[in-house]
Amino acid sequence: MSDHSHNKSAPLYRGRGTANNLPGRFAKQYSSSENDGWQTEPDEPVRLKTSSIEEKSKTIISTNQSPDIPFSQSINPYRGCEHGCIYCYARPAHAYMDLSPGLDFETKIFYKPNAAELLERALRKKHYQCSPIALGANTDPYQPLEREKQITQGLLKIMLEFRHPVTIITKSQLILRDLPILAEMAQDNLVQVAISVTTLDNGLKRKLEPRTAGPAARLRTIEQLSSAGIPTAVLAAPMIPALNDCELESILSAARKSGAVRAAYILLRLPHEVAPLFREWLEVHYPERAKHVMSLVQQSRAGKDYQSEFSQRRIGTGIFAQLLQRRFQVAVKKLGLDHRRLTLDCSQFKPPPRTNEQQDLFS
Repeated sequence: MSDHSHNKSAPLYRGRGTANNLPGRFAKQYSSSENDGWQTEPDEPVRLKTSSIEEKSKTIISTNQSPDIPFSQSINPYRGCEHGCIYCYARPAHAYMDLSPGLDFETKIFYKPNAAELLERALRKKHYQCSPIALGANTDPYQPLEREKQITQGLLKIMLEFRHPVTIITKSQLILRDLPILAEMAQDNLVQVAISVTTLDNGLKRKLEPRTAGPAARLRTIEQLSSAGIPTAVLAAPMIPALNDCELESILSAARKSGAVRAAYILLRLPHEVAPLFREWLEVHYPERAKHVMSLVQQSRAGKDYQSEFSQRRIGTGIFAQLLQRRFQVAVKKLGLDHRRLTLDCSQFKPPPRTNEQQDLFS
């Protein structure tokens, strides 16, 4: 088998986080391109189209019992994400479908057209126990495909109708499309939103997260959500040692000025195939500091690229991780962002009466 690591002859794709389609960890064989020596000039960056793939699911709500995750139920309307964030910890999930966590993750997006119908069925079950549902636990529910498919919007309409609480994490200003729904839910303490802000540097943003909204747009999104009465937090994530961790206080301050009421952060996570993808990305974009970045990462992960233990995976261990945590604590206290997580109201949950059409559907 040939080496699938990045080389200067590898194709460049405009607006993509990686040019590498490394195999998933379950792949038994794979192929890769090699330079035959005839090509002397690098290719111009080319555009690679995104393909959307319909996925007919039988269930829609995922549950977890992880002690470091603040929700027990979640929905992911999409598998894969066109945003192309090189660090995305959801990339390894594509390996379960015999696809690459690399370029395939960004270009082959699965969507669930029957998501709203499945959610309604789940919420109407006799023994359903209401607890907030998180949208965006893995991939962004407002990634570009949502403009066309409107899966997330359909889910929100059901939650509003059923008076069901929901939390949302996104880095997209597309969420503002659903402002009327979210504002109505916020009036009854049924929704809270977190906007992820990784950097205030447009140049770094374009390399790290090529198809996401810019920093200024995300701050405006926080402002507009907050102005509409929607409790909005900022998620400074991921914090990458020697790359963007120096921006932590600036991100929190800018978000506070935009109306954020709470804050959280996550240290860079590199599970499974994300580690080699990120290492390659560093060598391409920041070769002069790649070793230093990874040295600090490993110092914060007990000498490894990643630790999966619940108590450590979000904040890490070691001197650098402890210092980052302390800096965060000082900053949020100073800025007034150290509010406890809002407790959404589950007591209002009530399935509405079925229409004749729905009675036929569910019978």
